[in-house]
Amino acid sequence: MFRGLAREQADCTEAQRNKYYSKISGPLLDRIDIQVEVPEVKFRDIVSRVESESSEVIKERVCRARRIQLERFRGTRIYANAQMGPKEVKAFCRIDQEGEKLLEMAVTRLGFSARAYDRSLKVARTIADLADEENISPAHLAEAIQYRVMDRYY
Repeated sequence: MFRGLAREQADCTEAQRNKYYSKISGPLLDRIDIQVEVPEVKFRDIVSRVESESSEVIKERVCRARRIQLERFRGTRIYANAQMGPKEVKAFCRIDQEGEKLLEMAVTRLGFSARAYDRSLKVARTIADLADEENISPAHLAEAIQYRVMDRYY
């Protein structure tokens, strides 16, 4: 890790990184819904002529997802998936048997807490909303789980 960037050559040892990350409490990290590594941008990527998704297209997808959420929670004080309580999670974050198996694995093998379990469901609901899909698929859930198990020790 180099000033927050993941690099092939780190400026500290594995032991130093472990010591640093051990200072951050598990319960604090458990409250962070999405944890992702942002790799260093290579020069060739900066100057690349390959077309990527435009900000306007991304903005429209996000706005559409927000409209879905506002409609879902109309008549309540909730306006975003992150605000759902246990009752709303049960109502709006239904998953199939394959999704249940994924979450069981996250709890038993990856050590997810009850909070991480619920937050993964909320993030999966948002991923499904961004994909304009009514149901949470195992792929949405797998992506949400992936965001919680980012290697904290690069």
